[in-house]
Amino acid sequence: MVLEFAPELAEFALQAGESGGSGGPALNDPGAAAIAVGLAALASGYAERGIGAAAVGAIAEDDDMFVPGLIMTVLPETLVILALVVVFIVG
Repeated sequence: MVLEFAPELAEFALQAGESGGSGGPALNDPGAAAIAVGLAALASGYAERGIGAAAVGAIAEDDDMFVPGLIMTVLPETLVILALVVVFIVG
């Protein structure tokens, strides 16, 4: 899907460069930090989708799997917490 728009994006980038832009970065620091946190949250949610389903299945089979299932379910959230550290360092 992205490859369909690649020629148009390349042409847009060339036009933006020729239009006498500032020549600075495309994103400022807070914008880059926001993208980092958003992508980390998206990846964490994607990881928790499979882990949560497996944890519920394991807990249904054996009640002793509650604590390991809970730990494995919460583990991807640390990714978002570490990404939020980036916001406080940059901001």
